[in-house]
Amino acid sequence: MTRYCVVTGVSSGIGQAIADKLAASGFHVFGSVRRMADADALTRRFGDKATPLVFDVTDEAGVRAGAAQVAAALGEKGRLAGLVNNAGVATPGPLLHLSLDDLRRQLDINVVAQVGVTQAFAPLLGVDKTRAGAPGRIVNIVSTSGRLATPFLGAYCASKYAMEAISDTLRRELLIYGVDVIAIEPGAVVTPIWDKAENADYSAFENTDYKKSFGALRDIMIAEGRKGLPPSRIADAVHRALTDAKPPARMAIVPQRLKNWTAPRLMPDRALDKFVAKLIGLTPV
Repeated sequence: MTRYCVVTGVSSGIGQAIADKLAASGFHVFGSVRRMADADALTRRFGDKATPLVFDVTDEAGVRAGAAQVAAALGEKGRLAGLVNNAGVATPGPLLHLSLDDLRRQLDINVVAQVGVTQAFAPLLGVDKTRAGAPGRIVNIVSTSGRLATPFLGAYCASKYAMEAISDTLRRELLIYGVDVIAIEPGAVVTPIWDKAENADYSAFENTDYKKSFGALRDIMIAEGRKGLPPSRIADAVHRALTDAKPPARMAIVPQRLKNWTAPRLMPDRALDKFVAKLIGLTPV
């Protein structure tokens, strides 16, 4: 029996890997993309195992239209097995100098839009009790940055901290419908984002006191990112979250776990401050 899952942001990277894994495992994937060219590529890649949904997650009307398209495909009584909230962005910069437009954009895409997508598709997961079948599950792709904040990624980290709270809240609120919520927390993953980061324009911060430390952190993150986990590891975790009888509420998928996850979370805050400051040169000017 075919199971149906919505995955946002499937045109590349982690989202594409999730779609690959689910389609290969017998799911039919409704994958959201923002451009018709990406929709055509999705159809070529998966054939009848996937259906493209063309919308931007910040476009409430577009998201609702996508949910209506899925509802029509499921029929009057069908349910989704899962919703994977994957779409997101990261725009780095010192909080003292990051434009408020960039701050709002990250919070809008990474937080507000995730709730909007969840609201739109929740009836198809089990909130609409007239639909038959087992309740579906919601998987939120969060980040280790949702529990370990990093200098110059304050807006992104804030959005992921928020999604940790939203995931916990939703998981408890949706108990009445039997809809589970699982947070996946990736560390560094090898995706095209690191090429974009290397070629991005950071000139807005050239004349600030953070120039050297910002550059040092950028170089470290790009190097670590290119040595990170393959996106398939995150896809495997999503598949587990959707299919295990009792999946954990959150899964941290982190390369070099002791160094990049366990040790920093055990360190006192002030000690971690000093370690990070020494690493990237955050010294008094």
